[in-house]
Amino acid sequence: MENYHPASKRLIIRKLIPSDADDIFEYRSDSEANKYQGWIPTTINDVHHFITHKISPEINLPGTWVQFAIIKKDDDKLIGDIGIHFLTVDEFQVEIGCTLNKKFQGKGYATEALKATISYLFERLGKRRIIASIDPRNQPSIKLFERLGFRKEAHFRESILLNGEWVDDMVYALLKDEWR
Repeated sequence: MENYHPASKRLIIRKLIPSDADDIFEYRSDSEANKYQGWIPTTINDVHHFITHKISPEINLPGTWVQFAIIKKDDDKLIGDIGIHFLTVDEFQVEIGCTLNKKFQGKGYATEALKATISYLFERLGKRRIIASIDPRNQPSIKLFERLGFRKEAHFRESILLNGEWVDDMVYALLKDEWR
């Protein structure tokens, strides 16, 4: 993955590294902007622990998560991250999610980063199906994934305990054959 450079005009996408912690903390610690996220760090040490202990050093290892940094090419600013869960139930399926600094939302960066990552998962890693788990209240994420061609497959009522509250979960999916 060290040579992972997806086809993207404005972005570099690479694995998170320890020196990314300050940038990650800047946008991930905003509890209002990330209210639909399962992980909101409260200290910079939470981010360091996440990068060094929760992210797999290996890509494509079943049962692990890998986190990619989304970096603007023009100023080398880390503006978000993409999480990929390599599922244990099926080596040809992955779960994907994206978090973008609110200062950079609405500019097409998430779409561009996800397109590059989806192409990487289908073309380089040979995945067949990608899913996204989305809180139904998170309309911007739903619209983003629908624009990318994902379709709603399921709506589970009060199936996830998120920040002390039982919330619904919607699963969106995209098959390799459906990818443009």
